[in-house]
Amino acid sequence: MDEIRLKAYAKVNLGLDVLGRRENGYHDVRMIMQNVNLFDKLTIRKKKDKGIKVKTNLSYLPTDSNNLVYRAAAMLIEEFDIRSGVDIDLYKFIPVAAGMAGGSADAAAVLYGMNELFGLDLSLEELMKRGVKLGADIPYCLMGGTVLAEGIGEKLTRLRACPDCYFVVAKPPFAVSTKLVYEKLVIDESTVHPDIDGIMAAIENQDVNGIASRLLNVLETVTAKEYPDIEGIKTKMREHGALNALMSGSGPTVFGIFDDKDKADECNRILRQDSRVKTAYVAECCNGGFMAK
Repeated sequence: MDEIRLKAYAKVNLGLDVLGRRENGYHDVRMIMQNVNLFDKLTIRKKKDKGIKVKTNLSYLPTDSNNLVYRAAAMLIEEFDIRSGVDIDLYKFIPVAAGMAGGSADAAAVLYGMNELFGLDLSLEELMKRGVKLGADIPYCLMGGTVLAEGIGEKLTRLRACPDCYFVVAKPPFAVSTKLVYEKLVIDESTVHPDIDGIMAAIENQDVNGIASRLLNVLETVTAKEYPDIEGIKTKMREHGALNALMSGSGPTVFGIFDDKDKADECNRILRQDSRVKTAYVAECCNGGFMAK
């Protein structure tokens, strides 16, 4: 095999709780992660000469060691003394710096792809141990699907697949730094925490309304406070058929959850005309996976 083509799927958080801050600066979290069928495309090709070359459709993205895709490939090349280099073509669809783990998903796809391309025979668990060194979301992006994430995000428990529903995903025209959001986050006795156990029970019971009624993300206390348009977009989604709406990750992407596709399509159409929204999509739950068909 000299080339592998991959898909890297975005995620949303059906619930995101932060329990506290560790001495090393990382935060302990408890959250429900869910893949949606919005994905980036990657092609990895072997080349005879050494080195890593990354090309992307977005001119402002770094293509050197400042890109997680590059660093993921470099990690395995160095560890396994791989003598040949790779060319990586990355076509981005997932919004950048949007709280949807696009960069982490791309890095996870490269770890998976390099493992396949060079026959490294690493298990999923072994890939996850390497992935967490690059980013806390990467182990989830390797596992994919409907998952409870704990610790700094690396302790994963697979859940029953999310019940059939539709998401309208809306990205405002600005980016948010996850690092800065966590630095500004204050967790104290007044913090309202999501009912993660309740969300898991609703997933187990395939109860879309039960999931929707419990959507909560503690990071909204930082991001939505600084960017009021986030709350405005959530309100508009609810006004146009969403059972509920939430910011994903550290934001600023907002998603609404729907039990009817026609309502989701109509809400998406309306949001695409809203000046507070740069891009909007209708998406569905999926189980991740990397191999392109």
